Amino acid sequence: MATEIPGWPRYHAPSVSDDPNAAAAPAESAIDPLSTHAASPFLRTEAPTPVAFASPPPAAGFAPLATWNTYKTQIQFAFAILAFLMVLVGSVTVVEANSDVSWKYFVAAIPIVPAGLVIWLFVRALSRLDEVQKRIQVQALGFSMAATALTTFGYGFLEGVGWPALNGTFILPLMALLWGVGMVVLALRYRLRR
Repeated sequence: MATEIPGWPRYHAPSVSDDPNAAAAPAESAIDPLSTHAASPFLRTEAPTPVAFASPPPAAGFAPLATWNTYKTQIQFAFAILAFLMVLVGSVTVVEANSDVSWKYFVAAIPIVPAGLVIWLFVRALSRLDEVQKRIQVQALGFSMAATALTTFGYGFLEGVGWPALNGTFILPLMALLWGVGMVVLALRYRLRR
């Protein structure tokens, strides 16, 4: 082409020339803005080309350390309860087999050690709760203690008029049951209040 600059292919000299007599570049057709045909039901739009993403990494199987970190308190509590039950069964068996020896009282007191561990784990778990959960726990424990006291005192009056005597080992399970009932009721109350 005669209008190209030597050494510069496709460089159109008249469009950059200072000469007013140079031929102007041919006018191009106007470009429609993107909003010209916005949401027109008559124009067919084409789907964008799909992008190939890398597949996700394979999921890890069983991760013991992650499981331990997630359920550490529950696992420790379960092992403490298991230790308490094992020591309790062992001490009861030894005491029943040796009922006439003087050291049976010391063997009967051995289950206090794992029971103390259970109490320590329970108090530690309570101290790690947030304020709302602590409030629910305290209210549930207060309900449990008051309801257990009323139930046992009421049953004590009924024993005075001829009902059979209540074994003292039923008091702690009754307290735990009423604590669970209080927990459920208070948790539902807080959840439904929102």
